[in-house]
Amino acid sequence: MSRIDLDFTPLRPAAMAALAALTFGLAACGSDDISYKAIDINIAHINDHHSQLDPIAAQTLKLDGVDTQVDLGGFARQTAVFKSLASTPNLLKLHAGDANTGTLYYTFFKGEADAKLMNSICFDAFVPGNHEFDDGDAQLKTFLDALANPALGGACGTQTVAANILPKAGTALAPAGGKAYLKPYVIKKIDGVDVGIVGLTVSAKTVNSSRPLSTTEFKDEASSAQQAIDELRGQGVRHIVLLSHLGYEADKKIAPQLTDVDVIIGGDSHSLLGYFSAVGVSASSGSYPTLVKNKSGDTVCIGQAWEYAKAYGLMNVKFDDQARVQSCGGQARLVIGDSFKRKDGAGAWQTLADADKQALLTKLASVPQVQVVTPDAATAAALKTDYSDKVAAQKAIKIGAASEALCLVRMPGESTNRSGSTAGCETANTLARGSDAAQVVAEAFLNASKRADFALQNAGGVRIAIPAGDLSMDTAFTVLPFTNVLVEMSLTGEQIVAALEDGVANYDASSSTGSHPYAAGLRWDLDLSKAKGQRFGNVQVRNKTTGAWSAIDKSKTYVLVTNDFVAAGGDGYATLGTQYKAGNYVNTYLLYTQSFVDYVKAKGSIARPARADYSHQKVISKAGVTLAAN
Repeated sequence: MSRIDLDFTPLRPAAMAALAALTFGLAACGSDDISYKAIDINIAHINDHHSQLDPIAAQTLKLDGVDTQVDLGGFARQTAVFKSLASTPNLLKLHAGDANTGTLYYTFFKGEADAKLMNSICFDAFVPGNHEFDDGDAQLKTFLDALANPALGGACGTQTVAANILPKAGTALAPAGGKAYLKPYVIKKIDGVDVGIVGLTVSAKTVNSSRPLSTTEFKDEASSAQQAIDELRGQGVRHIVLLSHLGYEADKKIAPQLTDVDVIIGGDSHSLLGYFSAVGVSASSGSYPTLVKNKSGDTVCIGQAWEYAKAYGLMNVKFDDQARVQSCGGQARLVIGDSFKRKDGAGAWQTLADADKQALLTKLASVPQVQVVTPDAATAAALKTDYSDKVAAQKAIKIGAASEALCLVRMPGESTNRSGSTAGCETANTLARGSDAAQVVAEAFLNASKRADFALQNAGGVRIAIPAGDLSMDTAFTVLPFTNVLVEMSLTGEQIVAALEDGVANYDASSSTGSHPYAAGLRWDLDLSKAKGQRFGNVQVRNKTTGAWSAIDKSKTYVLVTNDFVAAGGDGYATLGTQYKAGNYVNTYLLYTQSFVDYVKAKGSIARPARADYSHQKVISKAGVTLAAN
């Protein structure tokens, strides 16, 4: 294997810089006689693992033409993959951001678990994603400290690069008298050749949807990248990799704006590049690698590797003796386990017999889109002992209290009292206000979103009433047991009302009322005796600053926060689903249960909201009966 060294110093001595500048000047004057060493670079990369450290169970792929359930991904498998690549010559190992936020591993360990498992791979460079700022600059510092902590395997020296983030001196990421946590770029020496790795983090999304310090400047992505590239060129570096957390479409757009960039390894958009229909996956966003041209007219190779540690990319880039990309190739691969299930004659999933399993494994060895991987034993053991086992213990921890019972109701006026056995909820189903529990959950969601004007929660997503008394983590994860995350959507007032109508209309021909809407910051009168499109009246919006209520403006654009199930059109929310499918949403990756936990912790004690803040102000039943208000 060729020796690869990391140059931690952005600037070289003056003599070297002058020599490099002279070399660059000659090249710029049109000399094509300068030759460079022709090299190959191999780049292994992942992105957007979002604290998803466990494999995702029971995922259906089409293997050898048959629907087959497998375990997909898992960080211990990624570790095994990267270890298997150790003998690959001229190898770079890159992570394109959003390591944090999305599962209980982040909820409970705030990036430590991610850092330890990332250190089992020892990435050469990491670019912060927008979600690294979800809990502010100080939390990102804590994560980066963990990534560098030798006790967590941090001796491998992963470098964090972000050319367009400028923390204010004296703040967490640029402490006075201490090291700067973010570098615009790092230089790797590969087979004797300097390769620059420039980091870019998406600006507007980070500022608007996460929580960086107001003093941390997020600069224009293209100009920041070009400035870093020019600095590298001034040091004689002729091979440039952009480690980007901008998104696939943005990567394709920024390349033609930049001179001298050769490769973009991306994240943020969770794009699976390559073609996977042969294994039953239709999520592909484009070819792997995607080839575009930079401002100089030279080839740029773009790669991205989906999400949640489900896949990795391995790109081979060949440079000619003019330091230009001659060709690039490679493959993103889904990482799967070796336990397979298929349906029997009765439609039940059954584990494959050993002989069938071995035959399938033989066939999969020649399928480029998937790789069967045994998890790295040491990484799997560390995850279980240090983190997974502790999650169960964490659930017993008290997070606050409920000063009164929060009753569970799906549709106001329903005949079944789902929380009749909870003291204080004996008549809850007969009252216009409906579900206290769903109302408080919606308030928690609105509190969690930096941008939203109001929040929406489907009644069926809230599973139990909350009795008066202490609340634990286990209570929270029983109330909200799914793995949903919060999604923000920009919608007109007209679309919001249409979505409310969808939620009620969904159970017109169904026995399930789980779609019934509850909201925070939004209230209405509901007449269930009317036809769809006429049921919601007097819809009002609460001003987040003043608390004043005013009529919704049908033509105005608002920001709604809801769980990703509803946003994607689940429970009949077709209006939202149409917008979601068109990509008109921002995934916050805030675990919805954690948002509720944070709300309870901040308040200490929760209670029923003021009656004026309930989403249901006046309700007329399907039979035309006006329900009691309280």
